[in-house]
Parts: sequence; C-alpha cells; structure tokens
Amino acid sequence: MTEIKKGLAGVVVDYTAISKVNPDTNSLLYRGYPVQELAATQPFEAVAYLLWHGELPTASQLAEFRLEERRHRTLLPAVRTAIDLVPRTAHPMDVVRTAVSVIGASDPAADDSSPDAELASSIRLLAALPAVIAYDQRRRRGEDPIEARDDLDYAANFLWMTFGEEAEPLVVDAFTVSLILYAEHSFNASTFTARVITSTLSDLYSAVVGAVGALKGALHGGANEAVMHVFEEIGDSSNVVPWLDEALSSKRKVMGFGHRVYKHGDSRVPTMRNALVALVAHYDRPDVLDLYDALETEFVARKGIYPNLDYPSGPAYHLMGFDTATFTPLFVAARVTGWTAHIREQRAANALIRPLSEYNGPDERHVEGYEAPADDDTAARPEEAAG
Repeated sequence: MTEIKKGLAGVVVDYTAISKVNPDTNSLLYRGYPVQELAATQPFEAVAYLLWHGELPTASQLAEFRLEERRHRTLLPAVRTAIDLVPRTAHPMDVVRTAVSVIGASDPAADDSSPDAELASSIRLLAALPAVIAYDQRRRRGEDPIEARDDLDYAANFLWMTFGEEAEPLVVDAFTVSLILYAEHSFNASTFTARVITSTLSDLYSAVVGAVGALKGALHGGANEAVMHVFEEIGDSSNVVPWLDEALSSKRKVMGFGHRVYKHGDSRVPTMRNALVALVAHYDRPDVLDLYDALETEFVARKGIYPNLDYPSGPAYHLMGFDTATFTPLFVAARVTGWTAHIREQRAANALIRPLSEYNGPDERHVEGYEAPADDDTAARPEEAAG
C-alpha cells in the first residue's frame, strides 16, 4: 500500500538556499540571518535585496536599489483602469491578482526569463504593489488617490499613499517589522504554487498571480484578516471565555493559532507582538492588548497551541488604520520578495514539478454500446481486460 502524505506533510521536494527554520533555535533564517535580527536592524529594502542576492547590501548597493525601486512606484494607467473595473464588492485580493496580471501584460520583457530580466520584473512588482493596495483601499472609501513620493522609504511611502499623511516614525517602524517578518517562509503553500508554475517554464508574473490566489485562502494569508474578525466578534476581553467555550464546542477553527512548521511557537511572534505593544501605547488602545492577551492565555491553556504571526499582525494593521480586508494584500506586498526569490531559484535549477497520485476510483469500465474500431491500439486486449 502506497503511503499517502496528505498536504505533502513531511515531504522534502527540493533544496533552497533562501530560508529555513532552525530547529535548534526555533528561528526563521533568511539566507542564514535570524529574521528577528533583520527586523531589529535592517530596512525592508535591505531584506528584499538579501533575499534576491544572497547577501545584505552595502550602503552604495542599498542606495542604488532604492533608486531603482522608486522609479516604478507610479501606478500605470492601464492598471488603474483595470482596478476600477473590479467591483468594490470583490475582495481586495481579487484586485491584487488582477493588477499583477495587468502589470505583467504591460511589461514588454515579461517572457524574458533571464536572471537580470526577472530581477527587474521583481523590483517592478515590489514597487507597484503599494500603489495598487493603497489605491484600492482609498477608492473603496470614496477617497482620491495619493501619488507616490520618492523621498520616503518603502514602508513610509506605502503608509503615505494609503492615508495621505506622513506616519509617525513608530508606526513606520512597526509596519517595516511586519513586512520583514512576512517577506519569506520557505516552501509554504503560495511559494510552492509559484515554484510549480515556474517549473512549467511559465513567466514570473503568472507564477506570482498563482501565488496570490493561494495566499488568499483563510488557511494561509487570509488568516490575519480572519484574526481581526475574531477580535471583532469577541469585542472585549471579558467575553473571551464564553466565546471560546462556544467556538471549541462547535469545533470551530480559531484562526491565528498553530503552524505546521513551528511546534513550540512561531519565532516571529515575539518581535511582532513588541511592535503591537508599541502601537497600542501610541494609539492609547489598551483594550486591544487586553483582548489579545486574554484570548492567547485561554487558548494556550486549553489547547496547548501557540499563536502564529497572523495573530499579532492583524490587530497591528487594524491600529495603523488599514481596512480588515486589506490585511492579506499587505502580506502580498511583503511576500512578493520571497516568491520572486524562489521563482528565480527554481528557474536556475529547474525540474518540472509533477507528483503522482494514488488512484482510488472505480476500476476500468466501458460505455455501454461502445465498440472500439478494429485498428484502435488503445482498445483493451482480452488478456489485459482479464487482468
């Protein structure tokens, strides 16, 4: 009997030099660096450079990279037109998926799979996504779009385009931390989707569109959005116990807890929780942290399952002012760096990803009244039919 690995759990399918979880320290490593160290010391652009090039940039390399990224921040007219055609009732991830497709269709070098061309496409996507996400949130609110600025770093410009004012340094720092923590996470569902599409020799934009589709799911990127819905449902820390009683008795999955890779808690959570604590103090919202701590304490006590990164990032994005439905697109803006790093790695040593399956359907059978032509080589021979 063939052993089936549902969800490919425990299956090692390839090598990667981009990231890993160190089981000895329970740390997520980007190119060998613990992500909490990167979040404490590096701008997001430096982490993107690291994921794409394998090393942190020098000061001159970072300056050159920033100049190139800032050249592509303006939303293309065709992309804006496409976004306007998407109903405002659609999920913002549908907008992101559409926008990435149009950006790719507008790139004359989209089918050039050389390393330099794919790096250029990666930078183009990274630069354009804040404009896409900010434009969509503002149009849903009935607000005019805000043009990009080239004197702000990636995170600060993102917040500027979304809210139309310069964010406080503390808020920019918290947002930067979230982007770094979300930037990469090995062969997760969306990254593996991107690698599968790349393995067929499809283009980078198609691979990213597929990854966006995978990330939309509630069991993946959509979890940070689901966490905020849970917070809104509970309302107040005093309601945690009865809410959790009902959720567990109905076998409801409580989003924001548990992770297939981390068995002793997500190593990214303490860093993001510290950022959340800073935001709670900045916005004078102790009720958010009270609810956060009460639900975590009660759930861990009952189930022994710890929070993942989505648990602190959801309320952090809420305090910054992002609409709940925009949380997963924010994930895209960060993870596009990891996706494109994996796309380029897959391309460099490609093999078509085509797993097998164990068939458990009906035995071979035939349509009543069908007679195979005499010269049909596919017609079952008597001895084969008997077997």
